Amino acid sequence: MRPSRPSRRQVKRRRWVAASLVLGILLATVWFALGSTVLAPADRHGAAVTHLAVHSKAVGRDLDVGVVVPGNGNDEARPLLVFLHGKGETVDDFVGGGPFEGDEAFFAALARLGPRAPVVAFPEDDGGSYWHDRDTGNWGSYVLDEAIPEVTRHFRVDPSRVAIGGISMGGFGAYNLALHNPGRFCAVGGHSPALWLDGADTAPGAFDDAEDFERNDVIATVRADPGAFGQIPIWNDAGTGDPFLISDVALNETLEAAGADLTAHTWPGQHERAYWDCHWSAYLRFYADALALCS
Repeated sequence: MRPSRPSRRQVKRRRWVAASLVLGILLATVWFALGSTVLAPADRHGAAVTHLAVHSKAVGRDLDVGVVVPGNGNDEARPLLVFLHGKGETVDDFVGGGPFEGDEAFFAALARLGPRAPVVAFPEDDGGSYWHDRDTGNWGSYVLDEAIPEVTRHFRVDPSRVAIGGISMGGFGAYNLALHNPGRFCAVGGHSPALWLDGADTAPGAFDDAEDFERNDVIATVRADPGAFGQIPIWNDAGTGDPFLISDVALNETLEAAGADLTAHTWPGQHERAYWDCHWSAYLRFYADALALCS
């Protein structure tokens, strides 16, 4: 007796089952690959991460401050590095949270400093504040008068030893805050800082209007007073393919002519995370050295 041939419906069903199995295997393979790479938790190298909620009166909202306490420690109060993120970035991009797992290059570089590593605070903004007091909120006041004091209240840090730095928009913000608050910081750093030689060239939304730019024009301020940063160490770096390179070099030339304590680098690279990740060790060594000498 010959076996009966499967019906057309049975053939379609078997094909559907086989295709589903293949698709399931492919999805499982992709998920495993992502889980071991892109979605894998960043190795924090012993550091502890806390998300501190700050109710800001300066900007009228609750904001997150990601605080990283290095694992290699002692009983003494550590210095504090306040690090301002770039436009469109978040605290989670650096320390992890939600769908983001943090920047492992940062954690590895911090661990390499051993007991000299500072506590690092990453304040949150609205994505495009440019970290200065403006129509959308008093973002500079928030950093100085709310975020930093809140971190010093909750963590064992030395409030007399504070440095500030940032990437892109955050680099501009760090310079601007240091210029408007002389003597407040032990060091300041800009990493591919977003600077402009003319207000007409600024990015959309960076400033409220021409007057806002003039009040916060970093390069013009330093040209008018080359000693505006005071005696603190200053860092400035940018990639050879960075769109802000011309402006960043202009700042360097003004500071060098004034004999400022400047460390400047132009390294191969673009205005992107891959460039900054290559240099976290150099960045953090600069801040640790400056904070160690600050009193």
